[in-house]
Amino acid sequence: MLYQIYETQRSLMAPFSEFASASAKLYDHPLSPFAHSPLAQRISAGFDLLHRLAKEYEKPPFGITSATVDGIEVAVQEQVALSKPFCRLLRFKRFTDNASALATMKDQPTALVVAPLSGHHSTLLRDTVKSLLHDHKVYITDWTDARMVPLSEGAFHLDDYVGYVQEFIRHVGSEKVHVISVCQPTVPVLAAVSLMASRGEATPLTMTMMGGPIDARKSPTVVNDLAINRSHTWFENSVIFRVPPNFPGAGRAVYPGFMQHTGFVAMNPDRHVSSHYDYFLDLIRGDDDSAEAHRQFYDEYNAVLDMPAEYYLDTIKTVFQDFALVHGTWVVNGEPVRPLDITRTAILTIEGELDDISGAGQTKAAHDLCLGVPKARQFHYDVEGAGHYGIFSGRRWREKVYPEVRTFIKRHNKAQVAKAPSNVTALPKRSRAR
Repeated sequence: MLYQIYETQRSLMAPFSEFASASAKLYDHPLSPFAHSPLAQRISAGFDLLHRLAKEYEKPPFGITSATVDGIEVAVQEQVALSKPFCRLLRFKRFTDNASALATMKDQPTALVVAPLSGHHSTLLRDTVKSLLHDHKVYITDWTDARMVPLSEGAFHLDDYVGYVQEFIRHVGSEKVHVISVCQPTVPVLAAVSLMASRGEATPLTMTMMGGPIDARKSPTVVNDLAINRSHTWFENSVIFRVPPNFPGAGRAVYPGFMQHTGFVAMNPDRHVSSHYDYFLDLIRGDDDSAEAHRQFYDEYNAVLDMPAEYYLDTIKTVFQDFALVHGTWVVNGEPVRPLDITRTAILTIEGELDDISGAGQTKAAHDLCLGVPKARQFHYDVEGAGHYGIFSGRRWREKVYPEVRTFIKRHNKAQVAKAPSNVTALPKRSRAR
């Protein structure tokens, strides 16, 4: 019922949002007589802010059309490499007529970015992809909004997520790919590679795990506390709803995007209020650059998707309540998940100093599980001053994190023995897990 109420409210607000948008332009356009009234700028700014607060935010495009390779600008085309009911594997194919750049691109490593299925669209990693395209062939998982998937496609569990990751790795090429997982997928990606290793399959050359809940018991955050302190039944009864009839996935049980967005905002309400007020002031001052930066951020931040209920509940139980990965009790389709069996893949874990979603030590815990990987091929990097989003987007990602990821991938692209990047710390010798 809550989903239907939300959709009704959204439909009622849509005309008001359009009215606010038109009114903002009416008081701002130089040819409008209203634009010359004393309070025109303030009125226009107020209507613009109301429009943005009331509007519906659709999934934004990646919008990546070019990249620079060795100082040469090359064209980039977004292609669908593989399509599944709940996810598309996208490839950002680069094109150029420059022989030197073409030769460089041919020899560059292949990176598979596994984006989170945790509320936001994969376009949240746009900055990640942009940076990687300078030095890599890039693929990314593009998860589908569950409300757009018909019931006839069946359920989607955490085990299915693991299966998707394995299929994508094989499609790109297990023996040549470097897998990068950001936040939520660090757990299923580690499980997917572990299962491949246990079967004797080729595993990725490297795994880079960034800000994820490998062991959510360490430095628990507000997000962890909610998952730990509420029962599985509470989540089933309180946050799971059916998709309304006006979507292709009508009747599917989901954790709705609007509830996730409410949770995101509730974590830092003062910061969002302040940001919107600053936007209002920027409009009054005519600071177009700052106003546009605000729009770009919230166009992405406010665009959310529904998650399949089965997958969401499985994740809560497996990752945040049973801690099945670290306890060695996780079984996927009858196969035990054994990170100890990984021996070939080099590992880099990355954590942000100020991360309020995945606490300190949660991602680094992967090294305690992957004891089959030689210590010389295991590295960890703490990003000073970075919050959760800062480790994969923005200035700190571009200036601090990406250079280390690039160097790590390059040094482990073919050679099986390599030294750590400059700021990355090789882990000391550890005893085997008990």
